[in-house]
Amino acid sequence: MEAAGDFGAPLQTLVNAVAYGDIWSRPGLPLKIRSLAALAMTAALNRPDEFRVHTRGALANGCTPDEIREILLMIAIYAGIPAANDVHRIAHEVILEREREQKG
Repeated sequence: MEAAGDFGAPLQTLVNAVAYGDIWSRPGLPLKIRSLAALAMTAALNRPDEFRVHTRGALANGCTPDEIREILLMIAIYAGIPAANDVHRIAHEVILEREREQKG
């Protein structure tokens, strides 16, 4: 959303207030589970940019690369092989980026 600048600021405010403020802060599910659900949904909806953001978030919320891989396998079955191929590549890139950052 930063790329949208002032034009996108109202949308980002809405997203932050509702999605991250209201929904993500609810006590009913741990952040780790919410992250895995977000990965599945953004993959199924073919939203690669959102998937990348949520992959970073999933790692930050305690998801392991193995857990993310397991969700990707489920995505292949429920959302289709093409969707799984795309998000598998994205997840791998994000995981490698994070490993480089942690070493760096």
